[in-house]
Amino acid sequence: MAKTGIKQFLTEIFSWWSGATWGTRLSIWRTGDYVGSDEAGNRYYHDTKANRRYVTYNGDADASKIGPGWHGWMHFRTDILPTQAKYAPRQWEQPHQPNLTGTAAAYRPDGSLLNKGERPRVTGDYDAWSPE
Repeated sequence: MAKTGIKQFLTEIFSWWSGATWGTRLSIWRTGDYVGSDEAGNRYYHDTKANRRYVTYNGDADASKIGPGWHGWMHFRTDILPTQAKYAPRQWEQPHQPNLTGTAAAYRPDGSLLNKGERPRVTGDYDAWSPE
């Protein structure tokens, strides 16, 4: 086994954020049925005995990688797979976007420490307290 192979092997055993763990792989191998994959390369499984649904991520384990159709299926909101012909996304469903927190494209409102501009004045039916 090459040095990178050993590192990959140990990472898969001891970490959950870098993909499916060995326990998840074993459970999927024993009782999971492959039901489909999405455009990001994530693979979805269903265990009919325990009525559980699994996803193995393509890359880092980040739940924001799941698109709206698969999200509904994973959370038992629908039993129709997005890969089936009768699946139609709702008009309000948006295409998947990754979580941009911590990146240069993250939302930064006016007045934020990381954005230029001044915070808009607060309007409301109260007066700010001052320690006079």
